[in-house]
Amino acid sequence: MANSGSGENFDYIVVGAGSAGCVVAARLSEVPTNKVLLLEAGGKDNHPYLKMPVAFLKAVPDPRFNWPYMTEPEPHLDNRQLPLPRGRVMGGSSSINGMFAMRGHYKDYDQWAQMGARGWSYAEVLPYFKKLESSWRGEGIFHGGDGPMQVRPINSPLLHHEPLMEAAHDAGYSTSEDLAGKKQEGFARGEMTVDDRGRRVSASTAYIKPAMNRSNLEVRSGILVRRMVFEGKRCIGVEIDTPEGAQIIRANREVIISGGAYNSPHLLMLSGIGPAEHLRDIGIDVLHDSPGVGQNLQEHANVSMEWYATKPVTFLNQLRWDKIALNSLKWALFGKGPLALQLNSCNVVIKTRDHLDRPDIQFMANPIRFDAQTWFPFIKPGQEHVFWAGLVALHPDSRGWVKLKSKNPRDVASVTLNLMAEESDLATMRAAIRAARKIYNTPPQANLIGAERMPGINIDSDEELNAFIRQTCYIAMHPTSTCAMGMGERSVVDSELKVIGVEGLRIADCSVMPTVPGGNTGLPAVMVGEKCADLIKGQSLPAVTLPPEMAA
Repeated sequence: MANSGSGENFDYIVVGAGSAGCVVAARLSEVPTNKVLLLEAGGKDNHPYLKMPVAFLKAVPDPRFNWPYMTEPEPHLDNRQLPLPRGRVMGGSSSINGMFAMRGHYKDYDQWAQMGARGWSYAEVLPYFKKLESSWRGEGIFHGGDGPMQVRPINSPLLHHEPLMEAAHDAGYSTSEDLAGKKQEGFARGEMTVDDRGRRVSASTAYIKPAMNRSNLEVRSGILVRRMVFEGKRCIGVEIDTPEGAQIIRANREVIISGGAYNSPHLLMLSGIGPAEHLRDIGIDVLHDSPGVGQNLQEHANVSMEWYATKPVTFLNQLRWDKIALNSLKWALFGKGPLALQLNSCNVVIKTRDHLDRPDIQFMANPIRFDAQTWFPFIKPGQEHVFWAGLVALHPDSRGWVKLKSKNPRDVASVTLNLMAEESDLATMRAAIRAARKIYNTPPQANLIGAERMPGINIDSDEELNAFIRQTCYIAMHPTSTCAMGMGERSVVDSELKVIGVEGLRIADCSVMPTVPGGNTGLPAVMVGEKCADLIKGQSLPAVTLPPEMAA
């Protein structure tokens, strides 16, 4: 039986200091009369790996910063178990992700509104994208000029951006000056959430650190929340683990769960909110039968392609130890150099079929091999130079699920992504592979590459490509939609992000999205946090008047 400990009371308790949770806590604490508590199960975010942009490749697999989640054997991927990287630090996954600044397509959000998520059309969420952003482009109809999240272009001659841009038209595609502007399709320069000092901008650094001097905001890390606490159907606080045992902290107004697409449904189900039959099977008393909890899981499937370079010009050159040492010093002192980059040559967002109303694939084009390793001066690198592309399917039809393994809060959730369950997703990925071959074999990009290293040009039939996809497919770290709004009777939250069937409880993270946006989900998660904070405050930014060609 949990005790109330010191009888702690806060107005708002935010569970999870990730991309959205940091935003909600910081924005609520802007009201001096609000007493806000932010709880994070992970640790501090002060390690250099979490600051240096290129070091995200080191941070993601490191168990100090990443929860060691794995899927169940994936039934349509040869029963492989896939790692599910999630940030284990303040800032959550915004502290370990690739920092790619995207929103998806404007029609993604209009689709949410059409599904029943009132107030979430693109014209209505664009003000919040602008509010969060400090864009290198300056303030305008599509961009913000003074928000907490600094967005900069990925720009270096080391990344070979121009050959891909020049190949676009001859390969049958177009270019875009701004994938968040009027033309949200084509080949474009990538953008990243990195500040002028060359440091990662996470939700923690952007929102929480500037707010830490507020006396009405308390932040605690290393805290496991066991469940929500209810009186009747009203959430009145949370139960946490302490060295002295379980303790209850009360929320006078609301609890906001920001655990992400895996942990938010996990916490709801531990609290008795979820599919009734599943909860009873686990031995949990049902507070509210909510069949959509943990269902509708979506994730961007990712497949790698590689080509041998005709000359030793890839970013592998920068991984020589003496260059790493020199560039580390340059980054530490001036925030400049190769280590202040996200290693993206070009952000390619295109359609595989002309009749589609928005792009269905994204290429993360990178001038370095996926398995690149450091090497020593005066010794030839142990690896050949390779150009790599990660092919991302933006609008999957397959749906997965999150379930409980037990009623022990320390047992992680059971996750099945169910990737490639639908033939349509395989067809999209096959089309992506064939499009990538066409693009990379179009000059001047073709002048940089030789033979196709992976999967190999001899892997070409539908059956062969299907086998390759099932054997190698992995994820883009963009899980969403397990506590979705706009799903009719299977909605978990309403359009104000309130958990249906109970009171005093909201969810703010990617789990509330009806469908996964067609792009990286870092900034959309922050947008959800911004909008949630305003919903709690009872206010809303006015919708933006979009150009006629973009009006819903």
